[in-house]
Formats: sequence, structure tokens, C-alpha cells
Amino acid sequence: MGGGSTPGGRLCVTRGVDGFEDWVGARSSALARSAYLLTADVHLAEDLLQDTLARVAQHWPELSRGGSPDAYARRVMHNLAIDTWRRRRVRPREVLDDGRVELASPGDDAEAIARRVVLREALARLTPKQRAVLSLRFYDDLTEAQTAEVLHCSVNTVKSQTRHALARLRTLAPDLVTSFSDVEEVTS
Repeated sequence: MGGGSTPGGRLCVTRGVDGFEDWVGARSSALARSAYLLTADVHLAEDLLQDTLARVAQHWPELSRGGSPDAYARRVMHNLAIDTWRRRRVRPREVLDDGRVELASPGDDAEAIARRVVLREALARLTPKQRAVLSLRFYDDLTEAQTAEVLHCSVNTVKSQTRHALARLRTLAPDLVTSFSDVEEVTS
């Protein structure tokens, strides 16, 4: 029975949560976006985030004393996502079909919204491992070595998955590549 845990291993509500709520408040939005990138489904992402936060809460006393809660949460999230994919024994559906309207951010023009929709649909058609690698490398801005550590694979696997995922994105959404090239030319 360690700091803040009950004999069953659950986090005691009255002890061991110092800083956890603050950490959740600060990181939950970014973790939710990562969960969405992994699942391509809002409801599955919410479940994944909830399960991740529950696991982080179980280990919060140790993490808050010297661990890295962000790294632990990323690892837990990706492991849970991979476990889900394996348990289902089928690949998650490729195309988002939830009928959601993409909401604009302040200052977005129609082209920016269209690029975001195309990108979302193209990402949803990647394999789960490819989505995981791209979300860690380019959204969470992890190095190849850090990504390999989170996914429990080699750096070469991260490199090849990244290469294959980017090639598939170029095939699935050639207009996206062109539109981002145009944006780079304007901003250069």
C-alpha cells in the first residue's frame, strides 16, 4: 500500500492527488487530440483518454515525485490503443463517417477549413500504427528515438512507418500536398 493507494490498488480520493487535477487541466486537451488522432473517432478517443487518465491516476504519487507524467501518459495511451486494435482483430474503419461538420477556428478561411477536412479524412485512412507514428512525430513533436520508445519498437520501424504513412498521405490527398506547398511559398 503506497502513497494514496487502497489495498485494491485504486487511488484514494483523499490522498495522493496533489497536482493531478492541475496536470489533467493543463494536459487533457492535448491528450484528447492525440487520442483522436489515434482512434479517428470522437467517442473512442474519449474512452481512450479516460482509460489513460485512470492509469496515470493510479501511479500519480510516483509520477509526481520524479517521473514524467506526460511521457507516461503518452506511453499508456498508445499501448491502450494498440491493445484495442489487437483485441478487435480487425483493422479500424478507414474512413470517418460521423457526419460531423468541421468547425472553423477564428481567422480561418474556407481553404484552411477544407485542408483540415482533407487531412482528417486522409489520416483516418492510414493504418493505426501509421497514425500513431505521425501523431507522435509531428503532433507531439517527439524524436524518432522517443517515438520508438513510446511504441516499443525500433527506430528503423518508426522511420519506415513514417515514410510509408507520408507516401500514403501523398497518394490519398495529393491536393493537400499541393495546398500546403502553396502556403509554404506564400509564407517564405
